[in-house]
Amino acid sequence: MSQFADFYQLIAKSPLSHWLNTLPAQLSEWEHTSLHGKFTQWFNAMEKLPTLTSARLDLLHGVSADSHPPLPVGQQSGIESLLRQLMPWCKGPFSLHGVTIDTEWRSDWKWERVVLHIAPLAGRLILDVGCGNGYHLWRMVGAGAQLAVGIDPMQVFYCQFTAVRKLLGGDLRAHLLPLGIEQLPELAAFDTVFSMGVLYHRRSPLDHLLQLKNQLVSGGELVLETLVIEGDQNQVLVPGERYAQMRNVYFIPSPAALIGWLEKCGFVNVRQVDMSVTNTDEQRRTTWMTSESLADFLHPDDPRLTIEGHPAPLRAVIVAEKP
Repeated sequence: MSQFADFYQLIAKSPLSHWLNTLPAQLSEWEHTSLHGKFTQWFNAMEKLPTLTSARLDLLHGVSADSHPPLPVGQQSGIESLLRQLMPWCKGPFSLHGVTIDTEWRSDWKWERVVLHIAPLAGRLILDVGCGNGYHLWRMVGAGAQLAVGIDPMQVFYCQFTAVRKLLGGDLRAHLLPLGIEQLPELAAFDTVFSMGVLYHRRSPLDHLLQLKNQLVSGGELVLETLVIEGDQNQVLVPGERYAQMRNVYFIPSPAALIGWLEKCGFVNVRQVDMSVTNTDEQRRTTWMTSESLADFLHPDDPRLTIEGHPAPLRAVIVAEKP
């Protein structure tokens, strides 16, 4: 049986039902395509994890689950060992039955900055584009979402999400599909669409904004979180080969320029609701993500600059609506 059968059944009688015209074939191809060399290791670790029932589940203030009585120390150690086979863990943190996953990013801080400024998520159908391991999907469920669908083509993120889902009890209100945004038809079905940390990785940012718009219902809300630079409506940074050691960074606009892009794409009520400097408390190396992190990407003599001499990471949240 397909790993995604539950999702197909879930959307069959929903506003997403027409997605079934293309989605099963895409995911079947993914299931039978040559995968990352470590996929078997990741998949086996995920499969060995138990599906647990939580005595206390909190998705509103974080992503945490506890058993009562607590799991035996040996079982906790076994769960931690399997989760560590899925490293690196970038988005989080998670607290799962006595195991704390201290991720590279304090994604809970980003969520707190975002959720204050958006339409209430209760009862909403939500899409999270480039969702990583799905941390924010669980926060969306905690905020009352009817269904939170994440898409991200990275196979390790799919395995991490499924591992967390099992330890949270198998909740069907959150799903991660290993797809990119370019593989989605124009669904026009989601009440809220999130794109967080994606725009600067797109070679054509306006095409990305139009793809996001095509997934929204009329009156739906786009929540866009991305790198920006200071400046007026004409300021856009086009980095050279790398930005903060990342190769695939193409365009970093000022907030004013980004607002202009969104209006050019037909969004209305476009507004900037937050801007914050990314610091080494929010993004750092941990025992769950042991390779280089932000401290290694900043200029050693001036933390206001990246190691290449570009402005250091500054992130903004822009909210807009589809007419």
